[in-house]
Amino acid sequence: MRGVAVLGLAACGLVAFATMAPDPHAEALLLRTASVEPMPITEDQVLPSPETYIREERFQRGDTVAAFLGRLGIAETEIRKLSRERPLHALRPGAFVRAEVSEAGMPRSVSFLATRGKDGDKLVQILPEGDGYAVNEIRSPLQPRIVMKQGVIQSSLFAATDALGIPDAIAMQIGDIFGGDIDFYRDLRQGDRFAVAYEEHHFGGVPVRAGRVLAAEFTNDGDTYRAVIYGKHYYTPEGKSLQKAFLRSPLEFSRVSSGFGMRRHPIARVWREHKGIDYAAPTGTRVRAVGEGVVEFAGRKGGYGNVVIIRHHGKYSTVYAHLSRISVKRGERVEQNDTIGAVGSTGWATGPHLHYEFRVAGTPRNPFSIAMPAARPVPPHELAAFHQHAEPLLARLDLLANGTLALLE
Repeated sequence: MRGVAVLGLAACGLVAFATMAPDPHAEALLLRTASVEPMPITEDQVLPSPETYIREERFQRGDTVAAFLGRLGIAETEIRKLSRERPLHALRPGAFVRAEVSEAGMPRSVSFLATRGKDGDKLVQILPEGDGYAVNEIRSPLQPRIVMKQGVIQSSLFAATDALGIPDAIAMQIGDIFGGDIDFYRDLRQGDRFAVAYEEHHFGGVPVRAGRVLAAEFTNDGDTYRAVIYGKHYYTPEGKSLQKAFLRSPLEFSRVSSGFGMRRHPIARVWREHKGIDYAAPTGTRVRAVGEGVVEFAGRKGGYGNVVIIRHHGKYSTVYAHLSRISVKRGERVEQNDTIGAVGSTGWATGPHLHYEFRVAGTPRNPFSIAMPAARPVPPHELAAFHQHAEPLLARLDLLANGTLALLE
């Protein structure tokens, strides 16, 4: 018979725990969580920065090794050294690379799974050694584990997840999951709380990449939202879909540099109606399709520069302009969140940014102010199976919320 031990939170507000994963092949992972006590920040208080950051990126078509390492936050001097390492030149589109990088851009480790061969999976690790780097190769079965963490927003979601060592890929998933209810550009408040249970794939005992968010909770301005994965989508505990037909933004995280409506045109220097949203972001930042559809146009179009236009179901279409790179072709079908290009400054642009338009029956509309249609809920005949699947995942969120530690033996 399985025994249960429950321990209270320590006075410092930190809690460590291990639980059996609902997936019979997943193992529990013992980890710390951040304090959830809201504390006002005064001008004389400075939050310490983490010594290192966990960066994860997918190698894309058209990437060079140097540009890809730059996206991982690695300093230029180290990029030149790492670019000489042969294993990095064997990366193929779609490969996930995980890097632990200091605030100064110095890599502590760069690791990725090599293409599966006849001998099985192989983890490639590139580690600092002297003035250069050494390459290690490890062969071992890939093991999924479940990680549970919680934290408090002090400035941004990325800052909070970085402080906890949560990979960017997980932070982006949290933003996507709750993006239909929370505007992560404008709605975040100091003291907002989040909790998350997610997969982390280990290879030879070393974490190599994040997997899916399994369950998450976010409290924004006093309102709490919960999500649990079922199949490929996320639902509320009652089975209502959290997925919208359209994402609010074509970039995971960025800064709105020019909103919808009247503005002084940066080139013409006259007041004109701005019929889209501009997002400031570095050249090369991934641009994603906000919804499934068919590429209606992909190419050069006047002041738009390199532009992609996607026709969605019904009367909807979206426009993505000033791209540095186009990754799709006319007539191609794309799914929500697929990469369609990269941020650039082609056409009439004063600097790198994405101009994005959301059109309804051909007329540009403000995507921040219109109601986005939701996807369908869990079908009635699947609700019993859904609740059976969701119960152990939601129990993990309860453990974090209640500040208790449960060990199931």
